[in-house]
Amino acid sequence: METVPPRARVYVSCVAVGALLCLRPLPAAHTPWWAVLLLAAVYGGCERVAARWRFAGTFFPVLLAAAFLLPPAAAALVPLPGALLSPVDRRPRGLRRVWRAAQLAIAVWVAARVHGALGGGDAVAVSDFPYALAPAGAAVVAFCLVLCLLDGGILALAERVPARRAWRGLFPRSLAPVTVHGLAGLMMAVLWRSPYGPVAALLVLCPMGVSWWAFAQYHRERAAHRATIRALVQAVDIKDGYTRGHSERVGQASMMIARELGMDDERVEVLRFAGILHDVGKLGVPTRLLRKDGPLTPEERRVIELHPEYGHEMVRGISFLGEARAAVLHHHERLDGSGYPYGLSGSQIPESARVVAVADAFDAMTSTRSYSRARPVETALAELGRCAGSQFDPRMVTALLRALTRHGWHPVATGDDARPPRPRPPAPSQPKAHR
Repeated sequence: METVPPRARVYVSCVAVGALLCLRPLPAAHTPWWAVLLLAAVYGGCERVAARWRFAGTFFPVLLAAAFLLPPAAAALVPLPGALLSPVDRRPRGLRRVWRAAQLAIAVWVAARVHGALGGGDAVAVSDFPYALAPAGAAVVAFCLVLCLLDGGILALAERVPARRAWRGLFPRSLAPVTVHGLAGLMMAVLWRSPYGPVAALLVLCPMGVSWWAFAQYHRERAAHRATIRALVQAVDIKDGYTRGHSERVGQASMMIARELGMDDERVEVLRFAGILHDVGKLGVPTRLLRKDGPLTPEERRVIELHPEYGHEMVRGISFLGEARAAVLHHHERLDGSGYPYGLSGSQIPESARVVAVADAFDAMTSTRSYSRARPVETALAELGRCAGSQFDPRMVTALLRALTRHGWHPVATGDDARPPRPRPPAPSQPKAHR
């Protein structure tokens, strides 16, 4: 959103106007201003801590407690100071602050309206369990739904994400963590109304803060993993400029195949890592061979065919990669046993390697390489189909075909694509345009 399209600015403006309309009944409402100020201060403090320590996400329990305790217009006021004053890393900072403040204000207002309409206020006031759970649960769902709807809109308009992808999976991914925050918010609200008062309610934030901190450490670790992978891939791209962007595209295609096969999200992520890192062993291959004009000699080809083993040596100590390491080692094996480095056949080849093999060959054929021009997607798929059963696993080929039919394929062009291909005959054991 650094360069914000005009339509996205209009969208943000409309959301901001909607937030102001949520606040309009405020003067007429019976507003407990001390509670609004206290909750707003607590939320703002949580946001400052999150920014300082680079925690992930927003601390929703305070906002949901406001939705359970206050009139809708007053509850919508709670997130504004924290959102408008919190640090923002990316530009335009002012627009981002307005967007976040308006989005949260509308979500809290809707949650408070749903909670009040279902009689949640009375249930909280008298600690009427389990009946307090139903209106609170409905409010949490409404809160999450509003956030997801607005987030999908900004993704489509500001980040230019295709509309069919902008909202996909947002709500299911967000509901579980928001529900946990909602339970904490409900506990805060019940304690707030109890004889122990706001002090006891604020103590709920202590265990939530610890869990939030632990979750943030997990995200930091994952960010460090991605940085490690990115550094390795950049090193390969620098060494072999003609395949720049190839690793990321193979990772994307591997992820598409894995999802089509019904793998869980964690394994899909591992397969993406496998695709991204499959050629990391080229760092051990002399640059002159990777960039050589003309055909390779048998000896030179044997040297290049060592890159899966080099790659496996490089990544075998990285524990979080899991089965991606096997894919790095075996992605040039063939079902008929004529591949390398070990000549495995059929089910001996790890499933992750069979996924990456198809993704690798597909991108190699649909991208301009040092020895051939890019082929149309349809031609590449036909070639994969021709080699299915002998070189490639037919399940993986079929999964890629289904995924491309559903989502399409938009390969990333690089500056190297503009250069004319240098003649080099493909290896006899591989489909054309893939080595």
